[in-house]
Amino acid sequence: MQLLHAPCWPHLPFQGCKSPSILALVPPDRFLQLSAINFSLHPSKLEKFIWVSHRPSIFGCGSTNATSVEVSTGTAENDVLKALSQIIDPDFGTDIVSCGFVKDMQINEALGEVSFRLELTTPACPIKDMFEQRANEVVVAIPWVNKVNVTMSAQPARPIFAEQLPVGLQKISNIVAVSSCKGGVGKSTVAVNLAYTLAGMGARVGIFDADVCGPSLPTMVSPENRLLEMNPEKRTIIPTEYLGVKLVSFGFAGQGRAIMRGPMVSGVINQLLTTTEWGELDYLVIDMPPGTGDIQLTLCQVVPLTAAVIVTTPQKLAFIDVAKGVRMFSKLKVPCIAVVENMCHFDADGKRYYPFGRGSGSQVVQQFGIPHLFDLPIRPTLSASGDSGMPEVAADPCGEVANTFQDLGVCVVQQCAKIRQQVSTAVIYDKSIKAIKVKVPQSDEEFFLHPATVRRNDRSAQSVDEWTGDQKLQYTDVPEDIEPEEIRPMGNYAVSITWPDGFSQIAPYDQLQTMERLVDVPQPTPV
Repeated sequence: MQLLHAPCWPHLPFQGCKSPSILALVPPDRFLQLSAINFSLHPSKLEKFIWVSHRPSIFGCGSTNATSVEVSTGTAENDVLKALSQIIDPDFGTDIVSCGFVKDMQINEALGEVSFRLELTTPACPIKDMFEQRANEVVVAIPWVNKVNVTMSAQPARPIFAEQLPVGLQKISNIVAVSSCKGGVGKSTVAVNLAYTLAGMGARVGIFDADVCGPSLPTMVSPENRLLEMNPEKRTIIPTEYLGVKLVSFGFAGQGRAIMRGPMVSGVINQLLTTTEWGELDYLVIDMPPGTGDIQLTLCQVVPLTAAVIVTTPQKLAFIDVAKGVRMFSKLKVPCIAVVENMCHFDADGKRYYPFGRGSGSQVVQQFGIPHLFDLPIRPTLSASGDSGMPEVAADPCGEVANTFQDLGVCVVQQCAKIRQQVSTAVIYDKSIKAIKVKVPQSDEEFFLHPATVRRNDRSAQSVDEWTGDQKLQYTDVPEDIEPEEIRPMGNYAVSITWPDGFSQIAPYDQLQTMERLVDVPQPTPV
């Protein structure tokens, strides 16, 4: 998948340049295909994705504009929506109208004026300016339109299943783990520079340093306030901040590095992460500690990780440890979306040298099917910036390293949006055919289940005796015409289904895939 270059640091005070967009405009007679990095499709919103003002103009209805084109309210609305539907999202093949991007449309027929808002799911969309430009172009091309006013916005930060999370995490849209499962490969460097790259793209970002025994964040950034503060009334932690990014690390707790056993470390991490007042964040980047033990499992269980970025170096030894980490994330149903191979090469005397060999990163990509690979060169400035407290992407926003991180940032935004869309629509109930449609994330297979079959296959203590394994829920206890009242995602691994009797069933994707499926399912009724 081709990556689009984001404009260079349009939102931070260290702006140095603007890199040109490589996205070309498609001629008007063809659909425009734009990058799918910014929407989460909710089936419940398909019916009401747009509001149009039908208030009569003070000049009267059905007036004529300068070109003497008569327009009715219904025709005007249809014209605008038809024009906007030419803008297609390439990854999902869906136009921006069906995606629900178009909001608050108002039409002044007398003056030929149209205004509307494009609401994206992330302010970090690297081609949001292209969305705005193309929306203006296709609408102003309508014969009766004289003026178009397009405003851009982003949805409030919120995870798909916020009510199931600790209060401190309920306003964070995406949580991205940066992991290597091996020390000394540059994982903290990647985490910090990725976070500041996302901030430079316009996102609200936080960094959580999960390495209690050896925190790196206090060395790599230079906040004015180097101590975390406590809100005495709420008993919550107030993060410190540097260049617009919120920061939490045990190193900012005034106790340096911790010397404690595993269970205590897990408790400290849990407290720091869940009791912090993060506020609204589009991305929380977690700098994971090395290993695949209690701490890593605690993090994956406490927070719903959206995705993981894997950091490695070219040596075979690094690949062995990284492979263990990838398998851990796979078992925990956390998608690994990119591999960063650090310290790959350096250039000297007009030649490129590979002092640590080649192939570790590409081997991870090929063996585990991770879609994207990014190479970071050996640069003295990259190491020096980590020691000086100024991230490299902030110190040199137009350098080679910053360009690589911008590509990585675009990849993270794209993949997180795609994962959110897949999770939010993985299991839905189609009332028109009275069947549950299942399409497990990271899978192309789609199938249908009868609601009664799903209810009868519940394996909780309410349905199955925990001691004997005997079935407590009998076949006849579930009516054939039962319908779910609500289906909600539960992380990347399951859904919660609420039934009319008030019972909430946790249905893992793995279990749904083993149930008896419906065949010869009628086509859903169009909405």
